[in-house]
Amino acid sequence: MPLTPLDIHNKEFTRGFRGYDEDEVNEFLDQVIKDYEIVIRQKKELEREVNQLNERLGHFNDIETTLNKSILVAQETAEDVKSSANKESKLIIKEAEKNADRIVNDALEKSRRISIEVEDMKKQAKVFKTRLRMLVEAQIDMIDNDDWDHLFDTELDDEKEVERKMEQEYSSQS
Repeated sequence: MPLTPLDIHNKEFTRGFRGYDEDEVNEFLDQVIKDYEIVIRQKKELEREVNQLNERLGHFNDIETTLNKSILVAQETAEDVKSSANKESKLIIKEAEKNADRIVNDALEKSRRISIEVEDMKKQAKVFKTRLRMLVEAQIDMIDNDDWDHLFDTELDDEKEVERKMEQEYSSQS
């Protein structure tokens, strides 16, 4: 157990035959007591400061722990946001690919329908051309037919007959 200033003050020394000067020893002991009291006060002050600093250190450690937890939460949140963004982007890409596939399939289907319609129109045009050719050929055959010649002959005979009759009438009137 450490000495107290009171222990130093109350210390009694045994006297010897030619011992130390009592006043000098007492002065020295008084000085030691004062210095010792100063050291004890400083020690108490330092202990108080250490306690305050320990409290502040504890407070800062708590803040550090809180900040570390906050950082971890922020990192986890960032990872969650990043993960969600990745998932959402993948969904958007899948949706876009589906839409692109649908558009391409619709375009292909429309192209097939148009191709079929074009082929049908070609067939109809060929049929129309064939029918028109047949109609024109039939008309040409009718024109080239000898029956027309008979009509021309008949008309000429009729014209001659009409002329002859007109001449007769004219001559009978004169």
